Amino acid sequence: MAGRRSVRRAVLASSAAVVCSGSVVTSDAAWAAATSRHHAAAAQRNAQTSSRPASAGRPTVQPHRPADHVVSAKTETVMVKASPNRRNGGGGMIRLETAPHAVQTVTKQFIEMRSPTSTALDLIQNLPSVSVSRPDSAGMQGGMIQTRGLTDLDMGLLIDNAPAAAAKYLAENIDSENLDSVSLTPGSSGTDLPVMSAAGGVLEEKSHAAAHKFGGLMDFSYGTNNLSREFVRLESGEIGNSGIRSYVSFSNTHARSWMGSGINGRRHIDFGLQKDWDNGSNAKLFLSWNNADFTIDNYPTEQEFYSYKHTGVGYGRNSNASSANYWKNNNDHWNQIFLTAPVHIVLPARLSLDIQPYFNFGQGWDAAPGGYNAAGQSQTNFFLQNDTKRVGAVAKLNYEIDRHNVFSVGYWYENNYTDQSYPSGSTRADGTPASPWVYYKTTHPYEQNAGYEIHSIFVQDTAKYLQDRLVIHAGFKFVMSNSWTSDPYNRYSKNTTEPLPQLSIGYDIDKHSQIYINASGDYRQPSAVDMGWLPTSSNFLKNQYSIKEELGYRYHDDYIMADLSLFNYNVTNRIVNQYIGMNSFLPISIGNQTMRGFDFSISGRPIHGFSPYASVEYLHATQDSNVMDPYSNTLLHSKGSQAVMAPRVTANFGLSYTYRGFFSNATVHYTGPQSVSVAGDQRMPGYVTDTLSFGYHFKPFFFAKSPTVRLNFANLTGSIVRTGAMGVVYSRHDANSQLVWSGSQAAYTGYGNSFMVEPRFNMTGTVSTSF
Repeated sequence: MAGRRSVRRAVLASSAAVVCSGSVVTSDAAWAAATSRHHAAAAQRNAQTSSRPASAGRPTVQPHRPADHVVSAKTETVMVKASPNRRNGGGGMIRLETAPHAVQTVTKQFIEMRSPTSTALDLIQNLPSVSVSRPDSAGMQGGMIQTRGLTDLDMGLLIDNAPAAAAKYLAENIDSENLDSVSLTPGSSGTDLPVMSAAGGVLEEKSHAAAHKFGGLMDFSYGTNNLSREFVRLESGEIGNSGIRSYVSFSNTHARSWMGSGINGRRHIDFGLQKDWDNGSNAKLFLSWNNADFTIDNYPTEQEFYSYKHTGVGYGRNSNASSANYWKNNNDHWNQIFLTAPVHIVLPARLSLDIQPYFNFGQGWDAAPGGYNAAGQSQTNFFLQNDTKRVGAVAKLNYEIDRHNVFSVGYWYENNYTDQSYPSGSTRADGTPASPWVYYKTTHPYEQNAGYEIHSIFVQDTAKYLQDRLVIHAGFKFVMSNSWTSDPYNRYSKNTTEPLPQLSIGYDIDKHSQIYINASGDYRQPSAVDMGWLPTSSNFLKNQYSIKEELGYRYHDDYIMADLSLFNYNVTNRIVNQYIGMNSFLPISIGNQTMRGFDFSISGRPIHGFSPYASVEYLHATQDSNVMDPYSNTLLHSKGSQAVMAPRVTANFGLSYTYRGFFSNATVHYTGPQSVSVAGDQRMPGYVTDTLSFGYHFKPFFFAKSPTVRLNFANLTGSIVRTGAMGVVYSRHDANSQLVWSGSQAAYTGYGNSFMVEPRFNMTGTVSTSF
């Protein structure tokens, strides 16, 4: 028996050596070498223990071979391959997850079926925990997210684990062709992530990993509303023997506003650099630049929306240069730079170090109609951001205590700053505004700067037991923040601290099923831009704090993938934003809220090319406090009412189909009715949106390795529906803080909330190929 085990070990060792290189090679020579050693050892033992020679009738020892082994003079090669889509379900609309908390992911398989103009919000709109509102169909802007009764203002938005632009400007961050995946963690945020507003979880975009070979990708898109878009990416491949590889891409987008008049443009560059070392260390850099000029949408009141729906009279900007609502007098001009450079260093003695610096800088303005002066000349008001930046870094030291435990200790620093002012002046004769710097500190000296500085320390431990079937993660982060806001006359600041514990436990019942529990604390403080709008006094808003619990179950086999998550949130000092025009918001506090419910998603593995998907969320969210309305100076008896922007039901259905080169995907999304005022006296009805994508991958042709044609459609039925409120109002009877403009009509005072409306039917056609 000892000899047989030796033979097996020898054969397995020779096989394992080639498995690690991506294939399994077995040969008769390898088998013969192993059996010869076994035969020689056996003969030697026989010679030492037997007094009779072999010729004295003892049978000759034959090397042992398995019954199914056939000696061959040829080398047999068995290739071991793993499909990158094996973890996908529903055509990439869901991914098999193993983390001990809720995670919802769309993958490259799904992203490549959608329009290149898609932002991360377009890609996640069918996840169970979200309802997404988008202001345009060309991907110039981002939009808004509602998740489990919270919004994107309560979320950490990340690219490669670094804080990115707000959801309203998500298009500034990265082109969709350079996205490998988009993940939503609705119930928690990692202890080591640089996020301060994560009560609603984390939305993370993973950037493209630079290719090992020289090549690239290019595509051209054309669509409704005079959309045209060009994109090209060049891959360096590995540069010499350095192991460094990189890519650079450029895109240019042009489109008309879908509602009213307006021309929009966007230019964007992404750059990636990556280096891997043999010991497991790696470094990555992602840099993007975005320049955009787009028309600021008119977000209609309820009255304007119903006028458009029933009479067809639009509420957009107009093309009359003498009007204060002329589209060129209502524009957003912005330049944005984003940089992150994570490094992982493997050290001796089971230590490793992670360092991630990041930087974000933006400058620009929003222009809005300012009515007319005494001479009847059109005026322009500006929200000028002279300088807004975020700089920070996370450092984390990891120690592998044993094969079961990895312990980490780290430090996070961030400085967030904005310098903003509100100049105004006369509009030019051609209806266009002069640069706001012409009027800066001359017509409107009022200027604010605001920001915060964060120092945070954290510890965490991840333990695995029972053959890694039991995973326990515990972490604690302590945040120390100094916030300030000032004007030319006063400066006020405030120091706060927040303890943020987290505990997650996951257990694999068998190879198909997993259960998990997750509990954590998260907080939110007003952003630097928000604080610029706060009254200049020492009365800062209290930080919002959330305690969250999750209980989940996952199942997967060769046919289906299913995920169920039950959740409960308790939120104190709830901070929401009120829209005040010019793409700007004012933070207000509305007391305490409770949210509880469940998410469920299920998808099928491909069956004859079909991959179905469905998800649903039920949410019971209540307002736990009465709230004082400062506009009417009345106490709103809101306690016990449905929380604002918290629809009880959202549901999604999707179906993907692939056959040879053909591919297609169709989705339907439903969001139920919701309250959009604290008083509960203004509501938004439920709505349905839909999309359709299909295309064909042709065979390689000359330099084109993957010539592809695809068509993408949205709002197939041409529905005229509101998809979300711009913010929260106290009551529908309160006047808007800004005048309401509608086409060529004179400005007037509006009441209640403003809304995002689903863009009308739109189509995008794209031709693309890698090379």
